[in-house]
Amino acid sequence: MNRTTNVEVKNKNIKKKKDNNLIKFLKKHRKKILLLLLLCALAYIIYMVVQLIKNPTDTVYVEMGQIREEELAVGYIIRDETVLKGDNYKNGLEQIKTEGEKVAKGESVFRYYSNNEENLVKKIQELDEKIDEAMAEEESLVDTKVLEEQIDLKINELYGESDLRVIQNNKEEILTNMSKKSKIAGEQSPAGSYLKKLIDERKEYENELNSGAKTLEATKSGIVSYRIDGYEEILTPDDFGKYTKDFLDDLNLKTGQIIPMSSEAGKIVDNYLCYIVCVLDSEYANSAEVGDEVTIKLPSGKEAEATIEYKTVEDKEYILTLKIDEGVEELTSYRKISFSIVWWSKTGLRIPNTAIQTEEKNGNQISYVTRTRIGYEDKIVVKILKANEKYSIVTNYTSEELSELGYTIEEIRNMPNIAIYDEILL
Repeated sequence: MNRTTNVEVKNKNIKKKKDNNLIKFLKKHRKKILLLLLLCALAYIIYMVVQLIKNPTDTVYVEMGQIREEELAVGYIIRDETVLKGDNYKNGLEQIKTEGEKVAKGESVFRYYSNNEENLVKKIQELDEKIDEAMAEEESLVDTKVLEEQIDLKINELYGESDLRVIQNNKEEILTNMSKKSKIAGEQSPAGSYLKKLIDERKEYENELNSGAKTLEATKSGIVSYRIDGYEEILTPDDFGKYTKDFLDDLNLKTGQIIPMSSEAGKIVDNYLCYIVCVLDSEYANSAEVGDEVTIKLPSGKEAEATIEYKTVEDKEYILTLKIDEGVEELTSYRKISFSIVWWSKTGLRIPNTAIQTEEKNGNQISYVTRTRIGYEDKIVVKILKANEKYSIVTNYTSEELSELGYTIEEIRNMPNIAIYDEILL
C-alpha cells in the first residue's frame, strides 16, 4: 500500500514538474508563439481571399456567346505583281498615281524626271515672272474683246447722228481702238513683240522638259505600289509546290517588316487575290484539306475569309497556301506577317466547362448542368455542340434524341430545358 502511494506521489511530482516547465516555456516564448499564431491566421485569410478572387461565386449565368479555335502562324505573302521601271530610273520619279490607288490598264502611273529638269523648271519659273511683269507694265495690251465692244458701240452711235463734231470724235475713237486691236493682234507694239518672245521661249523650255521625261503606264489593272523589295518575281503564284520550308527560311525575311518605298520604280498589284503560305504542325492543319474555308485575322485585327488552295507535308509539318480576296490592299506593305487562323467558331448558349458534369445512361455518357432557382436545384441534360478549353456551346436535346439515348416518355416530359440567364452551379 505504501509502495503504491509512493509511486502515485512520484508521478504527480513528475507531472507537476512538466506542467511547470511548460508554463515557464510558454511564458518565455509567449511573444514568439503569438506571432506565429498571428502569421498562420494571416496566411489563412490571404488564402481565402485569393480563393474568393479566383472563384468569387459558385454559380454562373447562362449567356449567349461565341467560342473559337485559333492558331497563331507566320505567313509569307504571295502576290501577282508587275514591276514598272524605265531606262532613266536614276533621275527619280514623280508619282501620278499615289500608293494604294487603283489604276486601269493604259493609265499613266508615274513619270521619270528629265536629265536637266531642275534647271529647266527654274528657267520656266523665271520666264513666268517676266511675262507677268510685261503684261502688268503695258497698259495698251487690253483684251481685244473689250476693244471690239467699244468699236461696235461707237459705230451704233453714228447711225442717226447729225452733229459733225460728234461724228468726227466717234470716228477718231473708233480708229484708235482699231489701231490698238491691230497692234495686239499683229504684235506691232514693242511690248507685244517682247511678250511674244517670252512666251515662245517658255514653250521651247516646256517642250524640252516634256520630251526629256518618260511616263510609264499600267500594263494591267490593279493597285499602284512603290514598295519594291526584289521578291516580285520570286514569290509568285505560278507554282505553290516550290515553297518548301527550306525555301522560305532561306529568304531571311523579318516578320512584320514594312517594305520600303522606292524612288526608281513602281508596280501594279492584283487587288483581287492574294496568297499566304505558312508552315504548321497542329492537328487542325493535319486534318485540313484543299478547298476548306477558314477565317484569318490580319495584323490590323481585321478578319478575312480564306480558302486552302494548296497543301504539302514535310517532316510532319504542313505547308498550307491560303487564298484570300479581302484585305489585299492592307498586305501590300508586307512580305512576311504574323497572323491567326480561326479553324472554327460557334455561337450559342455559352457555359463554362466547370459547370458540366456527366452521367451514364444506357451505356451513353450524358452531359448535364445543375440549375438553381430560389433554393431549388434541377438537373438539365445538355447537348454540347462545340467546346474549347474553357467554354462549351450547348443546346437542348430534342425528344427524339432523348428517346434514342434511353430516356422514358415520363422522363422526357418532366425534363427541364436550359435557357439564357439560367443560373447554374459550377
